Amino acid sequence: MTQLETADHGALRAEMVRALYKEDAIVSEAVAAAFTAVPRHRFAPEATLEAAYNLHGILPVKKDEHGLNMSVISAPHLQGTMLEQAGIKPGMRVLEIGSGGYNAALIQELVGPGGEVISLDIDRDVIDRARQNLDDTGYGQVKTIVADAETAVADLGQFDRIIATVATWDIPPSWIAALAEDGRLVTPLTVCGTTRSVAFERDGEDLVSLSYKLCHFVPMQGDGAAPDRKVMLREGVALQTDNEQVPMDAKALGRALEGERLEKWSGAAYDLPDELEWFITLNLKSPARLHAGQDVIDTGLVEPSARLGVATLVGEDSFAYRTRRANPDTGTAGFESGVVAHGPQAELLAEQYAELLREWAADYQRRGAAVIRYVPGAAPAMLPQGAARKRHGYVTVAWV
Repeated sequence: MTQLETADHGALRAEMVRALYKEDAIVSEAVAAAFTAVPRHRFAPEATLEAAYNLHGILPVKKDEHGLNMSVISAPHLQGTMLEQAGIKPGMRVLEIGSGGYNAALIQELVGPGGEVISLDIDRDVIDRARQNLDDTGYGQVKTIVADAETAVADLGQFDRIIATVATWDIPPSWIAALAEDGRLVTPLTVCGTTRSVAFERDGEDLVSLSYKLCHFVPMQGDGAAPDRKVMLREGVALQTDNEQVPMDAKALGRALEGERLEKWSGAAYDLPDELEWFITLNLKSPARLHAGQDVIDTGLVEPSARLGVATLVGEDSFAYRTRRANPDTGTAGFESGVVAHGPQAELLAEQYAELLREWAADYQRRGAAVIRYVPGAAPAMLPQGAARKRHGYVTVAWV
């Protein structure tokens, strides 16, 4: 008998639920009951029990030829957070975009016998695996569909809730049309390389956020895949953007990186980095994200802020990005925001970036959450401040 067959799985799930309550990933009895009921380990039989019930651990479902994840079962912490955002009630009709099986089973527990769950994925292998695991664990009533969610949703009728479990660069018109008048869409929306799980409800023709949470997902495939422009400045250092207007001259920017380094300190506190990054990303005139490997960071050429990607202001031959240093004079955070810039225009770009850091600290820091609005249809030629253009509309993010 293997460990998977002999362990007390009920006790493992109960401990997982207690831990999720402590971290506020679960706040309702309904979501707690769903996590208690569904045997997570059965949806990843190749994983150890420790991995299956790790609060912040993903479970790979399929990898590409380079070993990168194409499909995963998300971490329990993130799944709990998104299900709480969705507010699913018994009897609802729910569409899941991006399948793994386990999350669909959780949703089926929430909607109960009077509800309906459809799990859709573009990948036949992923759906076949999900279908087998759902049937084996007693969730045969969940419907599974192989299709491209960009267009296929139009043929599936109306839904009370739509939950995407892949990073979505845009919101297709078919998703909005399929959302019931009082429905809710929860999607990991990617804007300028940063992703937040956003719970949207209708506001006239628009969608407006109820809440948002930091998250990371594998990207959507098919017709809804994000545009992606990436240049290598040197081995281990890359700039990436989805904005067609950003200049991306690899040779010029690579020369800038190898040249002199300028530091400018803003005098503003470095605080609430997730919110700060969100604000900076949406307000840079020419935004990209700088990524660097740990080996390059260890040399001192690039700041640690680039390890997971940092909002970067890009010019024709220069760029600037955020850093920090210890400075108790900036307040309780104990750190000061600053800018590192390279290239002939380093001084100009650094000052523009630093001004945004000061604006955030003076006007928005700890003033409350942002409001995210998705406006479908043709975007104006001149977008408002804090906006990003998409294929089917545009997104605005504003702090009140």
